[in-house]
Amino acid sequence: MTSTTTKPADKIKPFEFFIRRTFNAPRERVWQEWTEPERFADWYGGPDAEVPLSTVSMDVRPGGSWRATMFAGPDRREIHWKGTFREVVAPERLVFTVSDQPGEEYELVTVVLADLGDGRTEMRLEQRGRMRPEQYDRAKQGWGMFFDHMDRRLASD
Repeated sequence: MTSTTTKPADKIKPFEFFIRRTFNAPRERVWQEWTEPERFADWYGGPDAEVPLSTVSMDVRPGGSWRATMFAGPDRREIHWKGTFREVVAPERLVFTVSDQPGEEYELVTVVLADLGDGRTEMRLEQRGRMRPEQYDRAKQGWGMFFDHMDRRLASD
């Protein structure tokens, strides 16, 4: 006799990806890139997008919300990003949700900043949720472009 067990939809293991990046900047400075609207607006979206500072709102505390509007690509596609901060441990750990969809669907992003002791910072980013694997491939490439842009900003300080 064969038995089949299925998992409820909310018990399915989420997909995820990781990015590890080293910046030539102190940890506190990299933390500011993530938590100060003026800095965040400048790098989020990379070089091919615009995030007007007037659209960025950040209440950086557990339970606080954030939002930003991005105009992406040559067609300036409008994307309304939003989320909630779940964990804030300055200047080393930031956990938040992110979504551009209506409703309760979101991705969970964890950013961990490690002081390497020589003016450099290692950043580890993890994103997990319910997107399809090919969507994670695109998201990982997107974050990579965003971080290239952040790296140029930090180098010019």
